[in-house]
Amino acid sequence: MRRRRFGNTAIGAVTVGALCTGAWLLTNGGGTNPPPQPSAAEARPDPAAERAAARALPPSPPDRIRIPAIHVDAPLMGLKLTGNGSLDVPPAAKKNLAGWYESGTTPGETGTAIVAGHVDNADGPAVFYDLGALKKGTTIELDRLDGTVALFTVDAVEVYQASQFPDQKVYGAAGRPELRVITCGGGYSRSTGYQGNVVVFAHLTGSR
Repeated sequence: MRRRRFGNTAIGAVTVGALCTGAWLLTNGGGTNPPPQPSAAEARPDPAAERAAARALPPSPPDRIRIPAIHVDAPLMGLKLTGNGSLDVPPAAKKNLAGWYESGTTPGETGTAIVAGHVDNADGPAVFYDLGALKKGTTIELDRLDGTVALFTVDAVEVYQASQFPDQKVYGAAGRPELRVITCGGGYSRSTGYQGNVVVFAHLTGSR
């Protein structure tokens, strides 16, 4: 199995695959309202974003994510590695629950923090159903256990087919505080589920 790396920890290629069964679309005959996908315009980072980065925060685990633009307000659970080296995922039955990779960077400290959540479950849309509708410049808020809120600004929103997923670009180390929010996307097949992933790229621009 090909492995992806978060920092120095190898993680299996099914890191986000377990999010992508498409249970709701499967049970509804392919679905009449598939989740939105990002446009090509949202995949081009804003050159000014590099100048707007905020100073890194001390490490602190997060416990909630809010994305007001798409009405996300969800608790976060810690995600560990499974026995085969892949990242575990939140329970599919809890549609308003996301997770973060707790052995990696905490949101707000220098490096790349990872948050993942389901796009749907058997009952319908889940926490990150509308992730592909985000626009550059959108704010993402992460509540942290130290009482601070890390504020991230979206730089780009991209969709990748599973066979072309850019591991280093998504999971690679960063010299400033960055965030990736990941769910499923890239088209849907009844036989295999979603064909890829929507990835939001963001960086720290403030805190409170």
